[in-house]
Amino acid sequence: MIDGKYVIALDAMGGDNAPAAIVAGAVAALANPDVMLLLVGKDDVVSAELAKHSYDKSRIRLISAASVITNDDHPAAAIKGKKDSSMVVGMNLLKAKQAEAFVSAGSTGALLAGATLIVGRIKGIERPAIATVIPSVDRPFLLIDSGANVDCKPSYLYQFAVMGSVYMKSVLGVERPRVALANIGAEEEKGNALAKESYLLLSKSELNFVGNIEGNRIPLGEADVVVCDGFTGNVILKLFEGLSKALFGMVKAALSSSLSAKIGALLSMSALRGLKKKFDYADIGGAPFLGLKSLVVKAHGSSGQREITGAINQCVLFISADIVTRIEQLILASSGTDLGRV
Repeated sequence: MIDGKYVIALDAMGGDNAPAAIVAGAVAALANPDVMLLLVGKDDVVSAELAKHSYDKSRIRLISAASVITNDDHPAAAIKGKKDSSMVVGMNLLKAKQAEAFVSAGSTGALLAGATLIVGRIKGIERPAIATVIPSVDRPFLLIDSGANVDCKPSYLYQFAVMGSVYMKSVLGVERPRVALANIGAEEEKGNALAKESYLLLSKSELNFVGNIEGNRIPLGEADVVVCDGFTGNVILKLFEGLSKALFGMVKAALSSSLSAKIGALLSMSALRGLKKKFDYADIGGAPFLGLKSLVVKAHGSSGQREITGAINQCVLFISADIVTRIEQLILASSGTDLGRV
């Protein structure tokens, strides 16, 4: 905390619904009296949006940034060339210790490039990874990496497993998180060279490694941390998102197809709402980049007010659990795969 507050910077210009959704989410997050927010963006645009809300003006500060990085910009070039952008200014606040976390719904590629170049990796971490919490039949699980590193080495996946385990234990309260390796078969010898070598590393560690997990087992809650390269992880993530929308759309269409179906829908409305809420992870808000010296959270590009508020609340949990220090201590204390228990 900084002067008794969790100080979180927000990219007010990033995302499809910026700045309206970012500002609304920030104002709603002030329900936590320990939060202080820095809104980074164009003065006139953000000020006009803030004027639409009533809030404690001592707890939201506007930080000026003249330009915006878009999805059309080349990630690394934009970070180096648009130093006055809301994304770069926000991450420099993090680097200067003027904020403890930074949230953006802007370009994933640019955010990752900026996080690596400006914020920097924890000593010993080879690659930061995107960690996404996804609902399952039993309880949510963490998918890591879900898009940051499309080409990986076994040592990367091993570190992803360590970081994911720390996150699940410290933020979601899962004791001895079950770690599984995404693969095309459950047997040890299945998969490509990356999968086989990663399996050996994980099986020799003191992580709670439960072996390989096939795609059809992932939604069933058989693992708390699912480890994979970013290419595979992004495919899994997008499939989950698309399948969830498709299934609920099909259910809605079926329940309105006839009078008897509509009556059945009314009778089962409470259960249906509960099921939909279980698969609605807007309150989680975003995916943290694990392995950085400070917290950077990627909110979905289409984030609304709830998602932004959720991302801010997640930052508070992350900071209060001191995840960065826990990861740093485990990585620095490790020798090969001989890690202490997570």
